[in-house]
Amino acid sequence: MFCFFGVFFLADLSYVVRKAAALLHQKKVIEKVGDTIIVKTLSTFRSYIVSFTLDEEFEEYTRGIDNRHVTTVVTWQGNKLVCTQVGEKKNRGWSHWIEGEHLYMEVYCEGQVCKQVFKRINPKQKESS
Repeated sequence: MFCFFGVFFLADLSYVVRKAAALLHQKKVIEKVGDTIIVKTLSTFRSYIVSFTLDEEFEEYTRGIDNRHVTTVVTWQGNKLVCTQVGEKKNRGWSHWIEGEHLYMEVYCEGQVCKQVFKRINPKQKESS
């Protein structure tokens, strides 16, 4: 179980959007194309896609999440892909890492830390089904 309700509350999202988001079944896709990493968070309600080059700061508009302009940088820290976002909300960002057959995600904002776990799907298994 994850607690996005707390992070979404801090992000000033409406009660209806927070409640709908908490019920979503999301799919996470992370791809590397050349030097660019693309992170896709997909659902039937709303999807969000961000692409970046590691260790390079960029301006991001979190459209469809909390609609904020933030300065973002993503780095490798040990075995984690770690994103730091600077804007009007303090201590904001996320991290992703793989352990076994699971992709773990932590989202943090102003002291709230929320976790979500995704089951890894082998692309070869998906193609054969």
